[in-house]
Amino acid sequence: MDEAVIGHKIKRMAYEMYEQNLDEKELVLVGIADAGSVLAALLMKELKQLSKQKIELLSLTMNKKHPLKSDVNLDYDFNKKIVILVDDVTNSGKTLLYAMKAFLHAEPEKIQVAVLVDRQHKNYPVTADYIGFSVSTTLQNHIAVELKGDKIAGAYLE
Repeated sequence: MDEAVIGHKIKRMAYEMYEQNLDEKELVLVGIADAGSVLAALLMKELKQLSKQKIELLSLTMNKKHPLKSDVNLDYDFNKKIVILVDDVTNSGKTLLYAMKAFLHAEPEKIQVAVLVDRQHKNYPVTADYIGFSVSTTLQNHIAVELKGDKIAGAYLE
């Protein structure tokens, strides 16, 4: 996917988020650094054009290869909030599952998941609510997401 296609996917994802949360007063987008945080910021920009909802943007830094070695606590009150966890690519669901640890100290109203690319190799019970592009790959394949500053320039199968 090139930058133009990704832009269309992000806009569609934002519309879906808006429609699914139409009656909510506030959304909290939590992007998993690095590419997930960029995607969350782009989604927030689109959502702000659609809605007057209050939208908070947070970034969660973690070691995706060794998530148990990461401190995934965020200093934020998630109680009664609609949380949308955002990452660039989901594969097994491991990163998203461990990232949800950040919300276990609170009682969010709802937790949703948004990903740019869903590879459909689920080993953990985490599925995305908002998907930019769904692709079937082999386990040996890798999806690379290319960042250029605050933009996603492309996503490629390696």
